[in-house]
Amino acid sequence: MNRNWKENYCVATYRLHDEKADFEKKAQGIAVGLTVGSWTDLPQAQKAEMEKHLGQVVSVEVHDQPGKERYADIRIAYPDLNFSRDIPALLVTAFGKLSMDGRIKLLDLEVSDRFREGFNGPKFGLDGVRKLLGIPDRPLLMSIFKSVIGHNLPELREQFYQQALGGVDLIKDDEILFENPLTPLEKRVRACMEAAAEAEQKTGQKLLYAVNLTGPTSQLKQQAAKAIEAGANALLFNVLAYGFDVLHELAQDPDISVPIAAHPAVAGALYPSPHYGIAAPLLLGKLMRLAGADLVLFPSPYGSVVMPKEENMAIKEALLQPDEHLKRCFPVPSAGIHPGLVPWILRDFGTEVIVNAGGGVHGHPGGAAAGGRAFRQAIDAVLRGEDLTQAAASQPELAEAIRLWGAKQ
Repeated sequence: MNRNWKENYCVATYRLHDEKADFEKKAQGIAVGLTVGSWTDLPQAQKAEMEKHLGQVVSVEVHDQPGKERYADIRIAYPDLNFSRDIPALLVTAFGKLSMDGRIKLLDLEVSDRFREGFNGPKFGLDGVRKLLGIPDRPLLMSIFKSVIGHNLPELREQFYQQALGGVDLIKDDEILFENPLTPLEKRVRACMEAAAEAEQKTGQKLLYAVNLTGPTSQLKQQAAKAIEAGANALLFNVLAYGFDVLHELAQDPDISVPIAAHPAVAGALYPSPHYGIAAPLLLGKLMRLAGADLVLFPSPYGSVVMPKEENMAIKEALLQPDEHLKRCFPVPSAGIHPGLVPWILRDFGTEVIVNAGGGVHGHPGGAAAGGRAFRQAIDAVLRGEDLTQAAASQPELAEAIRLWGAKQ
């Protein structure tokens, strides 16, 4: 790509599957059709005026091997002049109508310098979250409310307290915990933050409570303000249900002074197919970071909702790779995590990761506090280079977890 394109164009990469298509012709059709609409029929004078709005084919790589599906990776550059500086406008330009045109998947978006200037990315990022917790280097541990629907405030407070006693660093609402008469937002936050303070007196450990931010889109900022005023020190947000631009608005608001954890709800409708949708590293990696998520949850390659490992590693790279403009985000591989999986998580993600568990904490035979301690014992053992079964010999909580779920080495 030449320097001018990087400054003034956003480049989309697509994978098209087709047994017979002329991919070069198809690429030209996309470049014209998603920008000026038509080109060859325009008068020459009009072409001169319209050329600055015309999409450009950057490259076409055809893969046509016997016995395998025929496809091409196509890169198209879209002029910044054509759309406003927001993620929805970019997505509609690059993949709106095109997403319905056969077997085509959006693999990547490279935004221009000009487009990037409209985004500050995460307000806290990985290092900011570590600073809030006073934990400079080890992997963090997060637990989740399970179950959530139908509990009253005292029951939810006790569940929070037991998780906090286990030594977790973060506790998040379940993404399906919405505003309800049993546990209204402000009362829930106050009760849980009181429990956090009570647990801290025993554990000596700070924690963040990521409260689920829900309601009509027009009221989200007010809801966030209510939560923060009540004492919330983090937010959970179902980004894909509301939109990347809503996350961006929340992240850049100076009054929303807490980290935002992005939940991947609805992502399964968009990324898993090899032929359709938006690739996971773009959807749950690059765009989440650009829009301002401080932590990003996504399915792990190990547990109950499995994502291919190569996609996991690509998301990790998108969230953690150095960028002079954007802070790094915490990767949070999730779903079906238990203490026996900690060696695999730390092997693949290193120390810059949040180990996230629901059933792996609450399902421990000794209760949620014991479940949290089992995870912390597993993390510490791996950091010492110790085998989990050896560590379990002197740590009953970890031993119980391994007996129930097993251990991966």
